[in-house]
Amino acid sequence: MSREEAIKLLKEHVKTEELYRHSMAVEAGMRAYAKHFGEDEEEWAVLGILHDIDFEKYPEEHPAKAPELLSAAGFDQDFIDAVLSHGLKAEAMRIDNKRKALSAVDQMSSFLIACALMRPTRFDGLKAKSVKKKMKAGSFAKAVDREDLEATREALGIEFSDHVDILVNGLVEHEERLKAEGFSLLGQ
Repeated sequence: MSREEAIKLLKEHVKTEELYRHSMAVEAGMRAYAKHFGEDEEEWAVLGILHDIDFEKYPEEHPAKAPELLSAAGFDQDFIDAVLSHGLKAEAMRIDNKRKALSAVDQMSSFLIACALMRPTRFDGLKAKSVKKKMKAGSFAKAVDREDLEATREALGIEFSDHVDILVNGLVEHEERLKAEGFSLLGQ
């Protein structure tokens, strides 16, 4: 499935700008990690776009409702299992870098956007030290599970500073693409 087709499918199930923005941020992170690992960037991007396809309609069951939506759209079991692998308590399903990256990128991409929004220079100059400080501030983006951020990153086998750099660079690069499409990860 192409990126355009994935976005069209996402928009059939996601109506809020917040969840759409999150999906675009995860797409950016997945693209960045696909490049990092030398994998198929488009495949990983589509996974990032569609990973929360069921969240808006079925938040209490997420991601358990995703298989029915994705199989109806023609996705194979490997793709569906990759989506399922980012759910809580699905560590055993995280058998490859694609699945581990999705879990590591999911909340961290949105956390990094929240960090950028607090800075006058936005992403410019955003480094691991600043992100680490925000992670320690429990009142900042308090819905984000810090233990999960660390556990998923560690499972991916990437140092914290490298993880931040890979994701920030991916978000910056993707922001340019999105702005050309009339959208922004930063809501501008």
